[in-house]
Amino acid sequence: MKRADLPDADCGIAQALGVLGDWWTVLIVRDVAGGTTRFDALQRALGVSRRALTERLGALVAHGVLRREAYSRHPPRYDYLLTAKGEALLPVLVALQDWGTRHVMGDGALTATAAADSPEAHRAHALVGRRLPPVTLTRHDGGEESPAVPGRWSVLYLFPGAFAPDTQGLPPGWGDIPGAVGCTLESRTYADRHDRFRAAGAEVRGISTQRPDQLAAFAAHARLPYPLLSDQDGRLAAGLLLPTFRAGGVARLKRLTLLVDPEAVVRAVQFPITDPAGAVDEMLDLARSRVAA
Repeated sequence: MKRADLPDADCGIAQALGVLGDWWTVLIVRDVAGGTTRFDALQRALGVSRRALTERLGALVAHGVLRREAYSRHPPRYDYLLTAKGEALLPVLVALQDWGTRHVMGDGALTATAAADSPEAHRAHALVGRRLPPVTLTRHDGGEESPAVPGRWSVLYLFPGAFAPDTQGLPPGWGDIPGAVGCTLESRTYADRHDRFRAAGAEVRGISTQRPDQLAAFAAHARLPYPLLSDQDGRLAAGLLLPTFRAGGVARLKRLTLLVDPEAVVRAVQFPITDPAGAVDEMLDLARSRVAA
């Protein structure tokens, strides 16, 4: 359906669907966000015909969702990259992922964790061998950096939310959401083991969808010796299809930890995590064995 054919010119949902068109188009945006940016790679990943892919990529470029960047002149070849307009779609992808996992594949229950044999767990562990998408996140001190430390092994622990006393309180019903509690314990345990991780050759980073100022307040309160990174725009969550849930009107990361090599490739995944403190020691053992290998 063309945009001009839409019956409701004043409805944002209708107009957005006029741009996205069909489910193939949404999946193209999903895969580009995950770092699959070239035509042949997109075709292999999606299994769509060359003609259909050409049409949809052309439409996304025409609507300003994607931009083309040449990587070969003879023959002409392009990377398809998200524009600012395209990046604004990432929270929509995260919301769709959460809704599909919770209400289509699940029973509708609100949870910050998952069963070990769930589709979410299978998807999380399938990240092994994946390269992190080329995103930058804002640190709690206002600077920006990629999630993985370039040239170093990195331990990225993703958490739902950690809050300093006398700041914005916990979301309503936080303690009743399975898997939500434990972020402070996890963060402080990583802080206690920080020197051991560095001695093993790995840097620690904590990541959540909280705002940088919220993370700054918590980092100061907990005296964390490593940065916390904000994925409040959903760039990492959408790029890796990370498990999420909604609480307090905010999309939040479920508790998950990645061990990433110096080339930004995921080498180990912890999910689900039922013992936040114990998982830190397990990750320390993993880091020691993988870095030394």
